[in-house]
Amino acid sequence: MSVARGGILLILILMLSAGCSDNSGKRIVTVYSPHGKEILEVFEDRFEQANPEIDVQWLDMGAQDALDRVRSERANPQGDIWWGAPATNFIQAADEGLLQSYQPSWSDQVIGDFKDAGNRWFGTAQLIPVIMFNSQELTKETAPQDWKDLLQPQWKDKIVIRYPLASGTMRTTYSGMIWRYYKDSESPDEGYDWLRKLDSNTKEYAINPTMMFQKVARKEGVVSVWLMSDIMLQVDTYTYPFGYVVPTSGAPIFTDCIALIANGKNSEDAKAFYEFVTNIESTVLQAKDHYRIPTRLDIPKEQLPSWMAELEVSPFDIDWKILSEKSGEWMKYWDENIRDNG
Repeated sequence: MSVARGGILLILILMLSAGCSDNSGKRIVTVYSPHGKEILEVFEDRFEQANPEIDVQWLDMGAQDALDRVRSERANPQGDIWWGAPATNFIQAADEGLLQSYQPSWSDQVIGDFKDAGNRWFGTAQLIPVIMFNSQELTKETAPQDWKDLLQPQWKDKIVIRYPLASGTMRTTYSGMIWRYYKDSESPDEGYDWLRKLDSNTKEYAINPTMMFQKVARKEGVVSVWLMSDIMLQVDTYTYPFGYVVPTSGAPIFTDCIALIANGKNSEDAKAFYEFVTNIESTVLQAKDHYRIPTRLDIPKEQLPSWMAELEVSPFDIDWKILSEKSGEWMKYWDENIRDNG
């Protein structure tokens, strides 16, 4: 074999092995997640301290972006584990054969709505969309009290919304609003009308959550819709002037999920990461430091923050399978026929 051909062969071998280990010889676990550096950096460090032979590399992206990336990499997956997005995104991914079946050690500690019958995804935290407001301008009493209040004339051009098509959270929330009417009429038209009125009052659709938080903090808009847990995290971590109202009619409570990506290059180490970030100790830490409301039934209530142990929110009665199937159609209609037409 010539030196040139030998050199090319060596380069090819190194390229093929690059997805399995880094320059230090450590095995790599690649995580796709919308959780942000506040959570991802903490659990990267904690896991690597417990498993020094593994290097966790994460990509922070929106929930819908994560689904789109997993889809685009179907033939050659670059990620090993997908940690974070509403169940609707995971239901779509499971139906498309993008997720690997795996039954974690705590699988019997979550109810049926929070897990896939084929063990392709499991819910880790309950997500509760609420009405967020700038607490320098409004109070819990003067802010909108329910979803219908967001449509009132006094909120014209005072609402900033995270752009729904790039956000699993807002896609699911908007779809939940449509579902309120669809479940009885089997037509999305009344739901579209609600979103049309909301669009009329919406000043801007922020490209990402950070922009949304900044705009509400700067009073470019004083009202938004976002997750209760994330609002509390932003207040404590960045001292943002935010408050929130739990809508009086309830909320489309959904679950944040985790799954192994089908045909990931490092499945076994990904399983170790999966178990680590969902064990009782990690779940309690996420509840205390990151306000994530557990789905597991075996988390001792005395280990949870008092507000979380006592939390009561009426969930919308939703068939998540149907909502997942319809969500793409509904959001396409919103984007083409409702957005910025108010």
